[in-house]
Amino acid sequence: MIDLSRYQGIIFDMDGTLVDSMGVHVEAWQVTCREFGYPFDREYHHSLGGVPTAETAVLLNKRYGCKHDPYVVAAFKKKVFDELEDLPALIEDTHIIFQRYIGSKPISVGTGSDRAHATWLLSQHNLLDPLHALVTSDDVAKGKPHPDTFLLAAKKMGIAPENCVVFEDTEMGRQAAVNAGMACIMVINGQVQTGL
Repeated sequence: MIDLSRYQGIIFDMDGTLVDSMGVHVEAWQVTCREFGYPFDREYHHSLGGVPTAETAVLLNKRYGCKHDPYVVAAFKKKVFDELEDLPALIEDTHIIFQRYIGSKPISVGTGSDRAHATWLLSQHNLLDPLHALVTSDDVAKGKPHPDTFLLAAKKMGIAPENCVVFEDTEMGRQAAVNAGMACIMVINGQVQTGL
């Protein structure tokens, strides 16, 4: 078990870190890209994990020279996601850590998902009630890689950023943690990387 005793607070990303839902998100983006005429790049979409959906649409417009309304794209992608979704499984490595430290340290989730989806998904796995804070794309003006999501989670826990550790599965999320002045432990293919 990884030792987090040096940290006062723990922040988990949700999709791809606590819950194995990234595959469904990428699949929904594949359908959305086809609908709006964006080339589909699986690796690129996975790298954008944690970026709010409308912001992802802005990035796609810029990357491919399109002018689609980001909120129209986001609404379509959400509809596709909701239709595709079965309940994603928990990621065992991070769930063990979550269970180990719940009650002894404040724990938050900082996600690029919207509040309705995050609340539903975390509730399905009984992870919502134990949280000190849930910060979603609805709570911040700028998503990952900006630090706002994690800074707000730290503020809600009442802990200085430098005393928090973040668990993340994407480079965008890692950048957000670093930009927030926090340590970051990566979760790659469901495995917690212990070389911190």
